[in-house]
Amino acid sequence: MQYSSDVEAAKALQDAYRKLRAEIGKVVIGQDEVVRLLLTAIFCQGHCLLVGVPGLAKTLLIQTLASSLDLKFNRIQFTPDLMPSDILGSETLDQERNFKFIKGAVFANIILADEINRTPPKTQSALLEAMQEYSVTITGQKYPLERPFFVLATQNPIEQEGTYPLPEAQLDRFMFNVKLDYPSYASEVEIVKSTTSSAAYQVQKILHGPEIKEFQALVRRVPVADNVVEYAVKLVHKTRPNTSMASAEANQYLEWGAGPRASQHLVLGAKCNALLNGKYSPDMEDVQAVAAPILRHRIVRNFKAEAENVTVDDIVKRLQ
Repeated sequence: MQYSSDVEAAKALQDAYRKLRAEIGKVVIGQDEVVRLLLTAIFCQGHCLLVGVPGLAKTLLIQTLASSLDLKFNRIQFTPDLMPSDILGSETLDQERNFKFIKGAVFANIILADEINRTPPKTQSALLEAMQEYSVTITGQKYPLERPFFVLATQNPIEQEGTYPLPEAQLDRFMFNVKLDYPSYASEVEIVKSTTSSAAYQVQKILHGPEIKEFQALVRRVPVADNVVEYAVKLVHKTRPNTSMASAEANQYLEWGAGPRASQHLVLGAKCNALLNGKYSPDMEDVQAVAAPILRHRIVRNFKAEAENVTVDDIVKRLQ
């Protein structure tokens, strides 16, 4: 759909955002902040990693989101015996003894990488090219992926037996690292009522692929004041220990800081957050609204921080 102006497109984005939250809220109760960040990542053309203990509806949330978008959805259950070819695809001989490429599960618009840390690094890295370049290379032949394309991954933070930590290079490709907390008492009462009855909720499709791509282009066009860009970049520089702009917290508690991709995502996330809240240009508050999920998987604590139980989120809060 073509809009006559960016203002009209922005209002359509806000309307679509409200409808999506309402549809997802029919099934998933009490995860409003997580839903906000997931939708922000989609409108920013970013990938998202959801981290939470079992039973917090991580998989259900992503499946419900996929149901509200008119896009092709594939779920990949990551296991220790999963091979890269199971994700990317492979070449086989057809009846005429010619090689034919059989597409893998990654050839969809939304990929649910369920329990992504349960597969070895060799298989995890199969997603690197897809997440960054939106293509897959098999035996020297490059196959483009249809856009929009999102990888939405889940991870369990407490059960570490038989898991493989994600490489830093792959973590950096996720725009957000979203932490899911336990629901409140009132939310859990609603969850129990809705999941132990015979009620079934039909999720309506709100957005199509071309509309999502148009909203993604709109986010890119949002103007940003120089002082907001400088604030975002300065925030990232503060995380880099033993550099000229390092903060006292970084020098004291961090081993590694965030890279330039964090600065890019801070500005993009701030643009989208501003649009979703009815503003046409982001301010520093919009940067702060997305800072924690963008930075928490890009900075590495040192032994002192672990010994004093200083969390990554504590450090990010002090830097803002």
